[in-house]
Amino acid sequence: MEALIVTLSTPAVGALLLALVSNVTAAGWLNLMLSGLSLGGSVALALGVLSAGPLTRHGFHIDAFNVYLVVLTTLVGFTTSIFSRPYMLHVCAQRKISQRHMRLYHSMYQVFMLTLLLALTIDNLGGLWVAVEGATLATVLLVSLYRTPEAVEAAWKYFILCGVGIAQALFGTVLIYFAAQHALPDPSQGLTWTVLHTHCESLHPTVMAIAFVFLLVGYGTKVGLVPLHNWLPDAHSEGPTPMSAVLSGLLLNVALYAVVRLKMLTDGALAGSDDPHMAGHLMMGFGLVSFLVASLFLHRQRDIKRMFSYSSIEHMGLMTFAFGIGGPLATFGALLHMLVHSLTKSAIFITVGHAAHIAGTQTIDRIRGLIRTQPSVGWGLLIGGVAIAGFPPFGIFTSEFLVLVATMQRWPWLSVALLVGLGVAFAGLFRHLHPMVYGAKPEGQEPVPANMIPVAVHLGLVLWLGIASPAFLSHWLDQATQLIAGSGLL
Repeated sequence: MEALIVTLSTPAVGALLLALVSNVTAAGWLNLMLSGLSLGGSVALALGVLSAGPLTRHGFHIDAFNVYLVVLTTLVGFTTSIFSRPYMLHVCAQRKISQRHMRLYHSMYQVFMLTLLLALTIDNLGGLWVAVEGATLATVLLVSLYRTPEAVEAAWKYFILCGVGIAQALFGTVLIYFAAQHALPDPSQGLTWTVLHTHCESLHPTVMAIAFVFLLVGYGTKVGLVPLHNWLPDAHSEGPTPMSAVLSGLLLNVALYAVVRLKMLTDGALAGSDDPHMAGHLMMGFGLVSFLVASLFLHRQRDIKRMFSYSSIEHMGLMTFAFGIGGPLATFGALLHMLVHSLTKSAIFITVGHAAHIAGTQTIDRIRGLIRTQPSVGWGLLIGGVAIAGFPPFGIFTSEFLVLVATMQRWPWLSVALLVGLGVAFAGLFRHLHPMVYGAKPEGQEPVPANMIPVAVHLGLVLWLGIASPAFLSHWLDQATQLIAGSGLL
């Protein structure tokens, strides 16, 4: 329990401290140290849960499913803070933002991390909703940080679309509470996930089916599922690059985590109904449409951050599809994909931030010859692009292969759509990536200070997970797979 307190209290206290620190350099270092302390607490928490089993205490529940996401969240938050410190100093030196806005940035960075960790660990569906909404409010302030007309417009679009979505999730949560009033021995625990999961067979199937539709639309908006995905490319392209890294690498995972937790309840409630796999079928439909639409939109992009934003939609669609299929193989592949996609995409956005500084723009047509201008950035973008496209031996190839095999076993005719989508996405990425890396070096572009250590760490981990996944991680993911897939197999 002490490790959980450290993990959650560190960003809470850090947000207050960073709101008061006016020295930009000191704030950057403090943000980094706080993120490192959160990472240490999460690792200790994971070791305790894996050795002693699930932890349920004082309104929090930690099991094999969420504890690995807690570690992933704090890891990406820490490595992004390493990149963020010099990057945001450079932005401030260029007078793009004031020191007052830098205080807001660092404080909201820790608030964002706090809300994500709360959403992952809290054992209450109402608390989960509040935490996800808190993450939205924190990131709205960060998306609009540069105060340009485009940034303000993107922040409003993000706020309105996600506000509409989260309202649907609230209605779905209320419906679950209504269903619980007639099923639980203690109706006051109608929003406690562990209690609901224990009694999910007693929940009214029709009410739960309706609730899941609202919850999928609501939290699916935060996942970036089509057709409520329009906020995501704008938010990524207009906000600070460190926020793009944690938005794509972390926030989307947390929203999908919420959907999967709620699917587990719905599967249990519908087990004896005429359509026991309704939740999975809905997730498969939304996931596959999102995957295919995003793959096509990759070809049309002119902004490098928007292009990789659509890549995030594509991969989140694939994960949603895999969780919808259900079963041990697809679930294991989806869990692994959550991990390797977060590591790869955050590394890519860090590299993209440096590339945009070199070119002085995010326009793809003006980013050329990176491998000649600054080889470390060029190679980082190339290797990251190869990894995110699913080339072996990187971990994304392994997870996509598992999802494809599971699809061929259960829904063989859908495997054609998956292969077409993967091919279209590959062509869209490398159509733009090749000239950015290998094109002629533009005149007047010079190297910039670039901290590529986080990129090397992330891509090294993704390569390691593709070649030989460590035994402790396989055991970790296998426990999570048993927990999730045991709630309902298709």
